[in-house]
Amino acid sequence: MENQFDLIIVGGGPIGLACALEAAKAGLSYVILEKGCLVNSLYHYPSNMTFFSTSEKIEIGGIPFVSNNVKPTRPEALEYYRRVATSNQVHIQLQEKVTGIRQISNGYAVATSKNSYSSSYVILATGFYDIPVLMHVPGEELPKVTHYYKDPHFYAMQRVVVVGANNSAVDAALETYRKGAAVTMVIRENSIGKRVKYWVKPDIENRIKEGSVNAFFNSSVKEIRETTVDIQTPDGVVTIQNDYVIAMTGYQPDFQLLQQSGIRLSEDAVRQPDYNPNTMESNMPGIYLAGVVCGGMNTHVWFIENSRVHASKIIDAIKEKAVS
Repeated sequence: MENQFDLIIVGGGPIGLACALEAAKAGLSYVILEKGCLVNSLYHYPSNMTFFSTSEKIEIGGIPFVSNNVKPTRPEALEYYRRVATSNQVHIQLQEKVTGIRQISNGYAVATSKNSYSSSYVILATGFYDIPVLMHVPGEELPKVTHYYKDPHFYAMQRVVVVGANNSAVDAALETYRKGAAVTMVIRENSIGKRVKYWVKPDIENRIKEGSVNAFFNSSVKEIRETTVDIQTPDGVVTIQNDYVIAMTGYQPDFQLLQQSGIRLSEDAVRQPDYNPNTMESNMPGIYLAGVVCGGMNTHVWFIENSRVHASKIIDAIKEKAVS
């Protein structure tokens, strides 16, 4: 059959590509199904983002990643993964969203927005960047509110509220401040996040200390209106003038797709998918998990650097099944 494969990989990010390279090396027929563009999540990262990892730690398939910088940038990563995909003639269907995965007698049927496929095995390497964690406050649906930050120029000479205290929030606050925005950070905890990049953390702390960036600690957004924002602080509600809200409140995996596929999630707030860490196989025989999706809501546990090995683990497990 035209759309029948040994393996279907859902997600065309770095880990999905790594799985494809390993599958090709093992002689397995495969296709990657990606709902957006190639390495879609990386494409939507902030334009000026610098990776925490060095380039050799985010290489895949043993293919060298040469960067002009100690820490590679987003444009360098986009070019690297594009060259990996094209030079290895990776079989990938872009702009094709998976809408359902159903177990059949000899594997799985996978439905998409454009077609239908079947395979003996499925790898879910869907990441976590596409579904934001909402604040659930009045006014969050206003056009002035975004859960994605791209470029600082748009916010020049505007009054900006940045919600959050980790890398994305800190980058947005510093970059928009340096483009002339009046920046206020709203932070649930009593300090900047501990996971903030070590070369950036002193910068934001000093900007707050000197008053260049205003910050409300132990606080949360209570309500957003067209020209103002209410902030719940330890001293009561503070209302400030505001043009835009950049809510860097985090993201979450597509739990609906996981559950629809039959994968069990833990009943606590983490919603940890059920899988064997030795083989990456989920509770559904023949469905494997790779990359950030393995952590549930603990999206800081897995990243490119430490989940590249998932690809070889999975393909080794599939080869072992094939000979047993």
